[in-house]
Amino acid sequence: MFELLLVTGLLCFAFACRTFNHSLVRKGSIVATIGATFLTGYFLGGYKIFWGCVAVSCWFVLPWLELLTRVRALRLPLDKKFRHRYPPPDTSVLLRQFTNDVENAGFEHAQDSGWECDGIEQFTRFFYDTKSRAQARINFSLHNHMAFAYMSVSSRTSDGKTWTTWNYPFSYSMKITPGIEIKRAPASHSFAEMLISHRTFLAHRGVANDHLLEDNPDDLNEMAEQEMRNEVDHNLDRGLIRLSGNGTFRYSWRGLFYLWLQSLKDMVRLS
Repeated sequence: MFELLLVTGLLCFAFACRTFNHSLVRKGSIVATIGATFLTGYFLGGYKIFWGCVAVSCWFVLPWLELLTRVRALRLPLDKKFRHRYPPPDTSVLLRQFTNDVENAGFEHAQDSGWECDGIEQFTRFFYDTKSRAQARINFSLHNHMAFAYMSVSSRTSDGKTWTTWNYPFSYSMKITPGIEIKRAPASHSFAEMLISHRTFLAHRGVANDHLLEDNPDDLNEMAEQEMRNEVDHNLDRGLIRLSGNGTFRYSWRGLFYLWLQSLKDMVRLS
């Protein structure tokens, strides 16, 4: 009975930590969960430390199940071509809310585009603000049975760099292309907050308004295509992905290990 109460107490403590807004307190839930996992293996294994360690190791081994089954079998196109797409089903309310937030900030709706390949669907609504020379995107990603949405604001400068602020919820699955500067804004609860974060980002990096390039709103999808192709080429050079024939690529063993490390980061960060 003591053992059960101890494990239950740690799990309750882990749940309580997640109710706090402070990041350090929330990360205490990870420590408590790992502790509860260790004690479960320790008690069930006859009070042996070895079985406690085996139980904890499961948290680090589990991501490999998906990596070795679904991810390794993926074949993704070298060139993702954006085509006109209608919004995914059941997103109309959320998309309308996001669109109103972006348009209220002075951006104009430019186009709806997206791509689909091997069970992955991407829908992107593009916006542009001629006054601030910035583009915004609302993104809906559907991966088999998982779906998520995120927004971004980007500015391009005359030195060839792109400065992007986004609330993408996960660690990125590839190495970022040189010349792309990313600022994560997970705490932004609205597009207005993200826009403030983006302007602060530019100011801190010394990017003045006269350094910003003006884009043609009709070319935003073509620019996105080129960005993704540059990213693919960069990761081919880094060895994270390999050509798999018929204009596709797949993750290499080095890339799978990189994804595993990224998943561990998410376990800590998303706590």
